[in-house]
Parts: sequence; structure tokens; C-alpha cells
Amino acid sequence: METPEKQTKNSIFQSTTAKMIMVGLLTLVLLIPLQFVKELISERAQRQKEVITETNDKWGKSVFFYGPILKIPYTYYEETVSINEKTKETVKQKTAHTNYAYFFPEELKANTDVTTKALNRNNYESVVFNSNMKFEGNYIQPDFSSRNIPHENIQWNKATILIKTTNLKSIKDEVKINFGKTNFTFEPVYDSEAKDSTEALETGYIDLTKILTNQKIAFNFDITYNGSQQIKMVPIGKTTQVNMKSNWASPSFTGNFLPDDKTKKITTSGFVANWKILHINRAFSQQVFGHLPDLRQYAFGVDFVIPVDQYQQNERASKYGFLVIGLTFLIFFLIQSISKISIHIFQYSMIGLALIMFYTLLISITEHSSFMKAYIISGISVIALITLYSVSILKNKKFPVFIGLSLTALYTFIYVIIQLENYALLVGSIGLFLILAEVMYFSRKIDWSNSNS
Repeated sequence: METPEKQTKNSIFQSTTAKMIMVGLLTLVLLIPLQFVKELISERAQRQKEVITETNDKWGKSVFFYGPILKIPYTYYEETVSINEKTKETVKQKTAHTNYAYFFPEELKANTDVTTKALNRNNYESVVFNSNMKFEGNYIQPDFSSRNIPHENIQWNKATILIKTTNLKSIKDEVKINFGKTNFTFEPVYDSEAKDSTEALETGYIDLTKILTNQKIAFNFDITYNGSQQIKMVPIGKTTQVNMKSNWASPSFTGNFLPDDKTKKITTSGFVANWKILHINRAFSQQVFGHLPDLRQYAFGVDFVIPVDQYQQNERASKYGFLVIGLTFLIFFLIQSISKISIHIFQYSMIGLALIMFYTLLISITEHSSFMKAYIISGISVIALITLYSVSILKNKKFPVFIGLSLTALYTFIYVIIQLENYALLVGSIGLFLILAEVMYFSRKIDWSNSNS
């Protein structure tokens, strides 16, 4: 026969409060392996970034472009004054120096066709593109009057046309410009005085005295890039019009200017975007004397980046791990309290570890399949495992069926939240509110005052 002291001790450990504390502590303990799973996801995501960077370096990096720029050298004289020590006379001496004037087009039109594709290496995927860019426009007669430079000091026969860009190694064809009905070929040049990270293409000397007239001088050229992640350009025309189309269905328009909403179209098969930018929309003039400034801050373009990749989706799913474990334990605890069925803390532990296995299955299967397939396979596996295990715990079929349906609804709810971007917080908040309401409804008749329940 048990002593009153022993009966009291057993009563304390079998009480509802004690069980709640143990289940709560177990939930906190399970956060440790859950954190290990999150670190695994982060490690795999970092490895993906390294592979993507390596792949993009070989295929082609981001494309940044502005041009064409008419570059005209001119001579200016610097006067120095010195005193002859012998005669004590003042001697004035003029030294000739060469500087450059840069003139931007009056009109610039660009039509860009971008074809994207996925490159796979091992279990990792990178999005790259091939861009065919066609430019046309015109220049007007260069005006040096603002600097009072005499006509005879201008070296009209040594003008060149310049393009500032990045990713030179991924240009696929020779670049030629038709300027004033004459073709000129671009060659790479090294600019030691460049104030930005761009590279340069430049033509040979052009004798403007044979080309420039009082009328506008037209030009056109094509340039084809292999690239990745991004295309950006600077609107250097007095009027710049850009049309871009692509098979990429998730463009992110970036930079200092956005496309026209009236003509922009985004569908599942790609997008079409148009920009029209005037010189009064940006804070630099149509001509620059001295050195070209860094105009990157005025660039605009498109990012070709996967909006939510598989590792981001896995990371977002793992953030709901605590919620899944807590709600599942709560369901079992309510069933235990209502049905008076005793569930051992070891059995709670097995259920918790099964829930964590969902995330290891998810990340491993995702690397060999799509996230949706991996989520379905992992979800079905874990739900089936816990449902069958609960049959042996609860000794009937009614409660296990309820648990299986509840877990199915919970995992479906989390999947919907992961897929949503703009409405994830709203849907998540409403869903949690409804879950709380259901818990309050089912727990309303439990007699919490009975310590041995």
C-alpha cells in the first residue's frame, strides 16, 4: 500500500501542470536540433552562392553600359611666369596641353532582346542570359562655345567614339559602329585615369571635318553579351528611349528610373518594358570637359535573379518549425486531457524528432527536385509516420485521423505562406488567429482545476 507521501509525489508528477511544464521544456529542447537544421540550410545556401559566382564568372557577369560618347581632343595653353636670374626680366612661357571634350547623343534608342536560361552544376542552378542590344541615334554639331575654346585648337581629325561598359570578356561578336555612313571598329582600351570600375571600347581616329555638317549625324551599332544577374545602362541621350523584352517571367526593375506602366507587360512567358528619359530627368549635361564622371548612380535596368530560390524557401519553412512543434504537441496534449489517455514524455520526444526530420528530408530532396515535390513528399512521409505512431499511442482510430488531418492542414497553411510574398504576413496572421480560436474552442470544457487529469 502506497504511503500518503508517495501518493502525493505521484500526484504531482501526473498533474496537468507538471505535464504542461515537461512538454514545454521538451519543445524548447527540440529547438537545438532545429537550429542545427537551419545551419545546414544556411551552409548549403552559401555553397550555392559560391557555385553561382563561379559559374557566372565563366559565363559572364552583370552588364553595365553607357555610350556611345563622342570624344574630341582639344589643345589648351597654360602660361607660366618665371624670372631670369641673370637679366632679372620676367619671362612668360606658354605650354600646350591636350584635354578632351565628351559629347552625348541628341537621341539614343536601344532595343534589347534578352534570352535567359538555367545552368546546372551538381545540385545548384544559376540563371544566365544572352542579350542582343541594338542602338541607334544621332549627334548634333559639337559646341565648344561654353568654354571659349578657339576653333583652331580643336583637333577635329582625332575624334573617337567611346563606350563605357563592363563584362568585356563576354562580348560575343566584333563591335562596329556606323557613324555618318562610315563603319568604325571598336577596340578595348585601358584608361588609367578612370574613376569607376568600367572598362572601355574606343574607335580609331575619326576626321569629323569630313563627317559633321549642320545637320544631325546618325549612328547605329549592335553589341551582344553573355551575362548574368543584371543589365543596367545610363540614359546619356538628350532623349533616351529603351525597349527591352525577355523570356524572364520575374523581372525586378531597378535603378534610378522605372519603365512606363502603360506599356509594361509581365506574363508567365516573359516581359516587355519601355523607358523614355529626358535630359532634364537626370543631373548631368550633354557635354563634359576633362574627365568623364562616374554616372553609375543614374543607371536603370533589370535584375534577372530568382525571386525566392529553393534555399530561401527551405529557410522560410524552417522558421515555422517552432510553430509546427508547438501546435502538434498542443494537439496531443488536448487529446490527452480530453480523453484521459496517458502519453509519455518519450513519445512526445519521438513525435518532435519526426517533425524535425521533415526539414532534413525537405532540404535533401529539394536539391534533386523542385521545392513543391520535395515539400509534398516530406509532408506525406512525416504525417503518415506520426499518424501511424499515434494509433499505437491513442489506441483508437478517431484521434489519429484527426491528428493526420490537422498536420495536413498545418503543412498546407505553411506552404501557402511560403509561396506568398506580398501577403505572407496578412495570411499568416489570419491563420494563426483562426488556430488560436480553434484551440480555445476545443479546450473550453477541460477541467483545469483537476490536478490529476
